Amino acid sequence: MGFLKQTTPDIDFATWSRGTRAEKIRPMARHWAEVGFGTPVALHLFYVGKILAYVLVGWVIVISTPGIDGFFDVTTWYNEPIVFQKIVLYTMLFEVVGLGCGFGPLNNRFFPPLGSILYWLRPKTIRQPPWPRIPLTAGDSRGPVDVVLYAALLVVLVIALFSPGSGAIPELDTTVGVLPSWQIWAVVGVLAAVGLRDKTVFLAARGEVYGAFTVAFLFSGVDMVIAAKLVFLCIWLGAATSKLNKHFPFVIATMMSNNPIWRSPTIKRKFFENFPDDLRPGRRSRWIAHFSTAIEGLVPLVLFFSHGGWVTAVAAAIMLVFHFGILSSIPMGVPLEWNVFMMFGIVAIFVGHPDIGLTDLQSPWPILLFAVSAGTVTIGNLMPRKVSFLPGMRYYAGNWDTGLWCIKPSASAKIEKGIVAIASMPAAQLERFYGSPEAAQIPLYMGYAFRSFNSHGRALFTLAHRAMQPTPEEQYVLTDGERICSTAMGWNFGDGHLSNEQLIESLQRRCHFEPGEVRIVLLDAQPIHRQTQEYRLIDPAVGEFERGYVRVADLVTRQPWDDRVPVTVTWRADNGGSSRSERSGPLPAP
Repeated sequence: MGFLKQTTPDIDFATWSRGTRAEKIRPMARHWAEVGFGTPVALHLFYVGKILAYVLVGWVIVISTPGIDGFFDVTTWYNEPIVFQKIVLYTMLFEVVGLGCGFGPLNNRFFPPLGSILYWLRPKTIRQPPWPRIPLTAGDSRGPVDVVLYAALLVVLVIALFSPGSGAIPELDTTVGVLPSWQIWAVVGVLAAVGLRDKTVFLAARGEVYGAFTVAFLFSGVDMVIAAKLVFLCIWLGAATSKLNKHFPFVIATMMSNNPIWRSPTIKRKFFENFPDDLRPGRRSRWIAHFSTAIEGLVPLVLFFSHGGWVTAVAAAIMLVFHFGILSSIPMGVPLEWNVFMMFGIVAIFVGHPDIGLTDLQSPWPILLFAVSAGTVTIGNLMPRKVSFLPGMRYYAGNWDTGLWCIKPSASAKIEKGIVAIASMPAAQLERFYGSPEAAQIPLYMGYAFRSFNSHGRALFTLAHRAMQPTPEEQYVLTDGERICSTAMGWNFGDGHLSNEQLIESLQRRCHFEPGEVRIVLLDAQPIHRQTQEYRLIDPAVGEFERGYVRVADLVTRQPWDDRVPVTVTWRADNGGSSRSERSGPLPAP
């Protein structure tokens, strides 16, 4: 990796550009296995600086609280309940403004590096209500009410960050106290109202994490601490459970090959089965996947049920190393500050209050909160199309809804003209950043290689052939569905849950695509109890024209550039709705 310049594959561009999509992905995948995306060191340092800025601002906010004294005297206040409350609300603010997950060039955001606040304070941008039948939530255009609600969320969060504590609470051994309950109710209420109007804002605020903790703050005394511990437990156990699949080793191999700390190509090659010809996850990747899943699923139980002493200290240390390992890899999508928050929470809640446990419960509310969170995780794993991978706690599991949009230049122009947006289309951003359409081809195909390194990428690129037939593929530009979300709605974080029929209908109403201008692949995550992933093929101007499924076993046994995965078609618009099993190949358009 260069300090200021991206390390790119050594290819003969003229020869490479004449190849098929699979032939173009092959050298990119080999390059990724040795180098990763080739991100300049300066860009990684930029993200390190952002983490440090997040920590410093949070530190200043904490120290500004009356009763919290000593900038470096951390041991006297790190476990104060109000400190944890403010860090939760501060991180929610950081995320919902757009500075956290999905920020900047490592998430293909160049001009500008964030969306969120630039979209959600602007009328007529696209919103997605989760349940439009609920009164006062229907519609897909942001209006004054939505702008006011989002602004109100920012305001109540800022007010809480600079508020004093409520006074002494003996059972928590604090003289500073906690935030006034009206502020907590205000945050919960406004976040719920915003989320019912637009689930994108709720997901960007990481409502399943910081929203759940905020609900825990409504409980009094030790119940607040117990509820916080239960939320942490649900996050860890839910994430570990979701990784009990065949996909996770692919995430490890991809993440470690892009790790800025392990810079040696020799080391990175060992994460694959047999570089350069077999780029499936190797033994090292599989071992790390299984070991880290065991850590995430077992150590939190020890942390929760131990009550201090060396057992708690060891468990806390292991979990700190666990999250630092994720943080230091600077993963794509850059969920960096979330890992810093989790590390702080381990120290503040589990180390700071080791003696508080289930036997100290004063009400059933913490158990109810845990049941709701755990129930959401359960539904998300059984019916992934119904629940985003965020509240479903399927972080980093390699198993989430994805989408691929095949877009003609005429359709890109309609999107640019037809929607209210801050950012241009992803391909246009790449061309602007890299200087020319030809230069932008390299990072574009490096992005394809990243997607194909994940097991679902083989399915997406296989299904893209079916979606575009019989039109020559050269007429389309393939774009990740989440990148469309980035342009159209101002936020994305690896979640195909937002790139769905609801967004397709919103864009069709605004852009009036002609048949064949856009073809879309929607691929559901794998339900935990099945070994298949369902898909739909959609033309916005015509509607859904094919559905079926792929087998996970067929995905994980193939190379990243293999785009001929067997497909089982269960319905197609031009065959009377019959079911048949076949390998993908040329099919007539609907």
